[in-house]
Amino acid sequence: MSTFKSSRPAVLELGARYKDLDKEIKATHSSEQSEKADELLFTEMCEICLWGNATDLSLLTSLTYEDIQKLQGSKARKAAEENIIVNDLLSAFKVLNDARKSKKSQERRVDIVLDNAGFELFVDLILAGYLLLSDLATTVVLHPKSIPWFVSDVLPKDFGDLVSALADPQAFFTAPDEKHDPKSNGQLPQPLSDKEVAELKFLFDQWSQFHADGKLIIRPNRFWTTGGSYWRIPHEEPELFDDLKESELVIFKGDLNYRKLIGDVGAISLLLVVTCVSLRPKLD
Repeated sequence: MSTFKSSRPAVLELGARYKDLDKEIKATHSSEQSEKADELLFTEMCEICLWGNATDLSLLTSLTYEDIQKLQGSKARKAAEENIIVNDLLSAFKVLNDARKSKKSQERRVDIVLDNAGFELFVDLILAGYLLLSDLATTVVLHPKSIPWFVSDVLPKDFGDLVSALADPQAFFTAPDEKHDPKSNGQLPQPLSDKEVAELKFLFDQWSQFHADGKLIIRPNRFWTTGGSYWRIPHEEPELFDDLKESELVIFKGDLNYRKLIGDVGAISLLLVVTCVSLRPKLD
């Protein structure tokens, strides 16, 4: 949790932004205005989620707190937009928005195959919470690893640890730095303001309720820590395959998941990914 703690400025920024989302989503707009606003918010939330792995622990072991903070926040995300090679967010939004219209009273699920714990898991939860708030999904299923393949892989307990930190953010973010933490700057953390505490506790209350209501589900599977590429899912893990087909949208996070999707093929299109993995749209 030390890297999550070192991400305090970005966590506070996103905590404030997320609390405002509830007001924005509930604001009265015309149908056309509401859909355009949803599209813009969806893009913003997905880009926040995308750049969450800028602080991958396996890559940034020697960075200071200040270095990590420069990789996060709205300015860093804006500067990184030009590094997105292929952007199909509008197509993804259309899938979820069309399902919201045609299956309003039915379950509409989004799955996220997770990558890193800490700040990246936090932004994954920001996205999950937004999808539920906006009714672009009625259920979000998070897929952690069962064992830590790499130093920062998300395990089921990481969800509980992160949410527990938000239950008492003042205690978590103002506790002394871990002894011998190489990223520590040696300074005592400043107390959070009452507003900042309230914004982070809002996240705790809402995400805990989503989890208790069965809207936010943690579902590990041993397959995510097996060797080989993901096109073996239909044959080697048919139950997982059938489960994923129930989803409107499956999001694979991180470079390892991408490499396992394409089998380390050099140049590949999204169509080939779909063909290789055989994750066809579910049938009504």
